[in-house]
Amino acid sequence: MYIAIEGVIGVGKTTLARLLQPRFEANLLLEVFEENPFLSSFYADRARYAFQTQIFFLLSRYNQQRYSVPALLAEGKPLISDYTFEKDALFARINLKGDELETYYRVHEALIEKIIPPDLVVYLRASTNTLMQRIALRDRPYERNMERDYIAELNQAYDEFFLSSKPRFPVLVIESDPLDFVRNEGDLEWIENRIRQALRLSPFQPELPLDTPAESGHSN
Repeated sequence: MYIAIEGVIGVGKTTLARLLQPRFEANLLLEVFEENPFLSSFYADRARYAFQTQIFFLLSRYNQQRYSVPALLAEGKPLISDYTFEKDALFARINLKGDELETYYRVHEALIEKIIPPDLVVYLRASTNTLMQRIALRDRPYERNMERDYIAELNQAYDEFFLSSKPRFPVLVIESDPLDFVRNEGDLEWIENRIRQALRLSPFQPELPLDTPAESGHSN
């Protein structure tokens, strides 16, 4: 069983993956993004450093997905990751243009054929306002000048891919604005149950409504 958590910058992918790991007795695969030497420069000057940043991420994510995912799954335990290989192309579509984008797509298409797709992707949705608040709270140095328009554009790209297109994996959409799965155990349990329902993985409670806890009254 292979689960990936997805969503826009700041939505809480890594935090949720870490919290779910013991609940599913799973191995954990976390994206290595801080090793990208172009990242800080990219946020300072997106146009100038976009191609270098994107290609570095593409190859880094490919190496991790191509070799770590099969090795971890071979151990016979569930696997939870905080990203999918597909996310890279969403960023590229926004950050690259012309020949650079065409070159990127050709490389991406060649590499993705060797990547194992998850059994389920949990798409954490959030409004741009919520994302900007969460980015500010975690206060990573290279994110301090994050542009709201950039996050809004990413949010739209993620929605178009995970809601409107037909990804090569099942998608479970979680509206995360009303949730606080870090401080509220009930919210975390609700997400876990939704995942178990989607995968038909016991134990789960099929009688629980599919509204968010805040809407259904399960979170106090």
